[in-house]
Amino acid sequence: DNLLGISWVDSSWIPILNNGSVLDYFSERSNPFYDRTCNNEVVKMQRMTLDHLNQMVGVEYILLHAQEPILFIIRKQQRQSPTQVMPLADYYIIAGVIYQAPDLGSVINSRVLTAVHGIQSAFEEAMSYCRYHPSKGYWWHFKDQEEREKTKPKAKKKEEPSSIFQRQRVDALLLDLRQKFPPRFVQQKPGEKPVPVDQIRKEPEPAPEAVKPEEKETVKNTQSAGAKGPPEKRMRLQ
Repeated sequence: DNLLGISWVDSSWIPILNNGSVLDYFSERSNPFYDRTCNNEVVKMQRMTLDHLNQMVGVEYILLHAQEPILFIIRKQQRQSPTQVMPLADYYIIAGVIYQAPDLGSVINSRVLTAVHGIQSAFEEAMSYCRYHPSKGYWWHFKDQEEREKTKPKAKKKEEPSSIFQRQRVDALLLDLRQKFPPRFVQQKPGEKPVPVDQIRKEPEPAPEAVKPEEKETVKNTQSAGAKGPPEKRMRLQ
């Protein structure tokens, strides 16, 4: 089990804690950090001194550092020979409260999680200021900007109903739809009722007017007279 998030204390031992009694305080049965199968428990049951731990093999607890009466550091280690040991965990006692010291992997993991949480919070806060509109695109909208806008006198700004890009795209789409689906009704004049395209008929062209034969003769005489010219004048005889 992960014991990094818990602590243990027995207030009755705090006034008498010192270098000689701190291991007895740590070996209390209610202490969750103490392993009852260790060599310290064997030595305690056989009423031997702690010097016999060097001749045994297994898990043991030793006092690593002491700064009376505030700080004590106890190490849990695996003894393989009288001269060879392997550290397993460290525990520090501050004002009678026992904590387990975190290992290097736990420290790095905690620091990385703290950094990632800070970065994620920064991204979430930045995304809360992001705004988008189809006609404007993306922009930033901060709370300080709202307060400044409230203090400034409001001025009405005329917003364009649409951009040039939107109008060009809409015109292209309307032209494409008109070619695919031609209109079925046509309104010839404003205010009139729409008429189906099939019922619209073209007006017949006016036929050339018939010219009467009398008018034809008059036209011919006029043309011939114009061609011959005026009659010659005769000399008068005296």
